Amino acid sequence: MTEAATIEVEVTAIDQVTPLIKHFRLAPVDGGTLPAFSGGSHIIVVMHGAARAHRNPYSVLSPPNRLDAYEIGVRRMEESRGGSHFMHDSVRVGSRLQIAHPVNLFGLDKIARKHVLIAGGIGITPFLAMLEDLYGGPVPYELHYSVRSPEHAAFLVRLRRREGGRVHLYCDSEQQAIDFEALLGNQPLGTHVYVCGPGGMISRVAAVAKDCGWPDSHIHWEQFSAPPVGDAFEVFLARSRISVHVPPDQSLLESIEAAGVEVPYLCRGGVCGFCQTRVLEVDGELLHNDHFLSEAERASGKTIMPCVSRARCRSLLLDL
Repeated sequence: MTEAATIEVEVTAIDQVTPLIKHFRLAPVDGGTLPAFSGGSHIIVVMHGAARAHRNPYSVLSPPNRLDAYEIGVRRMEESRGGSHFMHDSVRVGSRLQIAHPVNLFGLDKIARKHVLIAGGIGITPFLAMLEDLYGGPVPYELHYSVRSPEHAAFLVRLRRREGGRVHLYCDSEQQAIDFEALLGNQPLGTHVYVCGPGGMISRVAAVAKDCGWPDSHIHWEQFSAPPVGDAFEVFLARSRISVHVPPDQSLLESIEAAGVEVPYLCRGGVCGFCQTRVLEVDGELLHNDHFLSEAERASGKTIMPCVSRARCRSLLLDL
């Protein structure tokens, strides 16, 4: 994906659905329809701030059969690098943004005999469109939704209105927790589990599922990482023959883009592997923060995911 492939949209509605989450409706400025998508898809939202541009992935939570607008939910992050604060503080009804075409890295398995959906906090967003795809179909499904307290249960009224008993809510404030062993240890053969939420929840679900004998192909998860801050460093792009300075609060990918070099991407969250870049030389240490590379690939020092990873080094030479 490149900047040229974006679509201009206008914000037509904003709702504060929890103390930390805002719900945005994005409609095409030309009044037409937006590209088709399926449950689990995300878009990249491009936000042009005063000092820099932010490009953040957000799940599309509107019904896939409604293409007059996309809906997204944005949680205000305490340690935001600026994107979520921009959406909460600077975007108004009537604001214009750019979005990338939807991409699905977290789709429903078409041959599953049952679907178990597990959400934590803002991780509910991809499941809203998934439930639209599942509703009324022949495959059974259920949703388990964990939040810190009832007031933080985004979109709960919408969920319960139609899904009823298929929605199971768990509130930390009421000492309620999902019993993953009981949930995953007693499912029929052919069941697939999908989890989106905090990293600890995802790791726990994956570990319990494997302990219960679930094959890897039946365990699905999504977690977009935000690029962490770190020490500034210099990178030289071998094919472009330019030097790029990467400041502490800007990702390697963002810095390369700011220098005028396009790098293909799909998620910008360390999940898809699309921006994987060959490392030619590094005088120091690569700091990997992705969810894509294997331990062997990380140890080799020959590749990096510039969307979320950076380096602690004197110099870095990339094949770009």
